[in-house]
This record gives sequence, structure tokens and C-alpha cells, in this order.
Amino acid sequence: MRAYRFLTEDDTAAFCHKVTEALSKGWELYGPPVYAFDAARGVMRCGQAVVKEVEAVYSPDLKLGSL
Repeated sequence: MRAYRFLTEDDTAAFCHKVTEALSKGWELYGPPVYAFDAARGVMRCGQAVVKEVEAVYSPDLKLGSL
């Protein structure tokens, strides 16, 4: 099965660390990163889709972060 996650975080080093951690666990980048302004908080937010081939059967209860 191909698993999909969308990682988000404020535009800080924390976002880079979140993506780097996913890559170190075998996830691959899927498309370019995206940025948006969170007007309620006054900060830029980042997002990055990642995918990974796993030996699992899909279930809505599947914890994608643990793959």
C-alpha cells in the first residue's frame, strides 16, 4: 500500500526537522512544499506531502506517523 501524509508546521526549523525525520524513516517527498499565512496567529505555515510504500492494509484507524 502507498501511504500518504501531509506534514504542517510554522515556518521555523521545526518544520525542516519534521520533514527530515519523515525522510529518515523512509518517507519520500511528494510534490513541492506549500506556504500560507495564518492570519489568526500572524505566522507563515509550511506544508509538505510525503508518501511511503508499506506492507499494511488500509484502515481509517491506521496511525500513519508510526509507519
